[in-house]
Amino acid sequence: MTISVYIRPLVIEDASVSYAWRNDPLIWVYTGYKPTHYISSEIETAWLREKLAKPDQLRFAICVKELNTYIGNIQLLDITDHDAELHLFIGNKLYWGKGIGYQATVQMIRYGFLIKELDEIYLKVHPANIAAITVYEKAGFEITGKVNDLITMSITKSKFVCLQNQQS
Repeated sequence: MTISVYIRPLVIEDASVSYAWRNDPLIWVYTGYKPTHYISSEIETAWLREKLAKPDQLRFAICVKELNTYIGNIQLLDITDHDAELHLFIGNKLYWGKGIGYQATVQMIRYGFLIKELDEIYLKVHPANIAAITVYEKAGFEITGKVNDLITMSITKSKFVCLQNQQS
């Protein structure tokens, strides 16, 4: 059975779920951010409130359609008039390996290009995170180089539109 997801803007109330993910070291194996101490619901709420106020960031929740359940985050950061950096994680490990990262990535790319009118979306990924690299390549990202031992990837609006037209 295919699990369908949708993305929606994060809200402060999401911190009551996401704080537990901050305390799970498995989730942070391949990321640049690794919490060094316990993150309480209050700390997560304050952190999220600060991040949601930033004009150069769009933070979305990934939710399972059938259950209306919040299971992860996807965001565009460092947004300019032309580009932004994509970040993604599935916090609920029951949904790892189910194709959710791909669905959420395509939805966020579509939002970035069609709603925010960006020209390019880029990201950095740990080279050992083969699952993520596969997701990003399937969504149309191409490897562009390396920075600080991380692989850099990007997709342009024109490439995304071309891929979408091929799939129609």
